[in-house]
Order: sequence, then C-alpha cells, then structure tokens
Amino acid sequence: MTAKKHTASKPKKSARPRGEKPAKRWSQEVTEHSDALDLERDVFTLNDPREIAASLKHSAEQSRRRKSDPYRSAMSMLTFYINRAGINLTSERRRVLERTKDELRKACGRPPAKN
Repeated sequence: MTAKKHTASKPKKSARPRGEKPAKRWSQEVTEHSDALDLERDVFTLNDPREIAASLKHSAEQSRRRKSDPYRSAMSMLTFYINRAGINLTSERRRVLERTKDELRKACGRPPAKN
C-alpha cells in the first residue's frame, strides 16, 4: 500500500483587475466580461426580441475574439443567459428571450427551429 502525498494547491489568480469588486455570480461575470462578445449594456432587459437579436448579432459580428461564426456566438450567449437565469426569469421574460432565438435565426438567415 502506498501513502498518498499531500500537496498544497496554488492560490487561484483572479481575472479581474486589482481593486475591482467581484461579481455576485460567476455567470454575471461572464455576461459582463465575455471573452467572445462585447455586449451592449442591459441588452437582455430590452422588451423587443428583434432589438435583442439585432444587438447580439451586431456584437457577434464586431467581435474578433469569438471562436465560431457570429450566429453561433450570439445564440450561445443568449442560451447561456436563459439557462443561467433559470427560475429567476418570469414567464413573460422567458417568452421574450425565447422569441429572440427565432428573431436571431431570421436575422442571420437560418431556418426556423423545428418544434
């Protein structure tokens, strides 16, 4: 039988600048400081799905840091936001964001989702 070695772990380095207040949630940090997209401020609080889709599409097209095509980056950010908001989204807000997916597909010339 061999003895297990105990090694001390290294302290984690923070991605945020020194002195900046940490986000309340890691998902908030991702939404605000994504490495893929620079989102318009409060884009997910807009009430028009077409406006949200246009903003996401514009952000994705302008980004030089994204790893996939603009449509996939924009849809990924939208889906990420919906999934992370979870039960905290009202049913009306969820409907608006789900309709945004259809508007984003239209704006990017993609076929509608199969239901």
